[in-house]
This record gives sequence, C-alpha cells and structure tokens, in this order.
Amino acid sequence: MVKPQIATIVLFCAVVAAVLCAFPAPVSAAREIKKGFLVRGRVFCDTCRIGFETPASTYIAGAKVKVECRSKTTGVKNFEGVTDHTGTYNIRVADEHEHELCETVLLSSPDMSCAKFVRGRERARVFLTHNNGLSSDVRFANAMGFESETSLASCAKLLKMYEQDEV
Repeated sequence: MVKPQIATIVLFCAVVAAVLCAFPAPVSAAREIKKGFLVRGRVFCDTCRIGFETPASTYIAGAKVKVECRSKTTGVKNFEGVTDHTGTYNIRVADEHEHELCETVLLSSPDMSCAKFVRGRERARVFLTHNNGLSSDVRFANAMGFESETSLASCAKLLKMYEQDEV
C-alpha cells in the first residue's frame, strides 16, 4: 500500500521537474534579441576658427561620415552615412561590437569654404554594445567639425564671451 504512494510522489516530482526545466525556454525565446545600433551625431562648421562649437557655428548638410569598428581578429568594418539639413547623421550599425574599437569619422564636407578638419574634432569614439546597462539602441557621438576658410566678423565679440579673468 505504501509503494503506490511513493510511485505517485516520484511521478509528481518528475512532472514538476520537467515543467520547471522547460519553463525558461519560452521565457528566453520571448525576450527581445537586440541586434545593431543607431549612431547619431552632428557635423558643424567652425565659423570662428577656434576649434570647437560656438553659437556662431553652423551645421553642414550633406557631410559624409562613417562609423568604423576595428578589431585585431575581424579587421575593420565601416558603416557610412550623410548628414541631413540639420547637420545630423543617423547611421545604422549591425551587430554587437563589444570587443572592438568603434569611432565616428568625418569623411568630407560638401561646402568647399568649410572643408578643413578641425584638429581633434574629426573623430568621436562610440561604444556599441548592449552589455553596458543602456536600454536604448541609440548611441550619441560627440559633434565633429570642419573649419571655415575665414572667420566671421562677429567672432571677436563672441570670443570675448569666452575670456576668463585669472583668480
């Protein structure tokens, strides 16, 4: 009489174990698998020729930009884009790049009067991994810029705004 109860308990435990082992599979299959990123940034024209963005800076439509991801094992992967009328680019980058060095890189400006790279502002590093706590697939890169051939007349007044007294 005791033996049928033990068989029932063993059968019940086996069913529970089978259900518990199978339960994580549908849950993990239902999770969204993230692939790829949208890298966003802006390209400016340094109209005051001082090396950074100012209120006098303009934004360049039609500038060519790329996202370059480098790895010792996989080599270089490039993803290219062009800025819109606001000087903003949105470049789709496929896959994870956790173990790669990725940077946005200026390629060219359609404005020949503002086509020289601003030194130190021709590249911007971006981290393209989902393994960093960010929930969004959008990654923002620092603004990159070109330098105009001549400074605007209003730049002298603007530069005074950036002057600081010694303390």
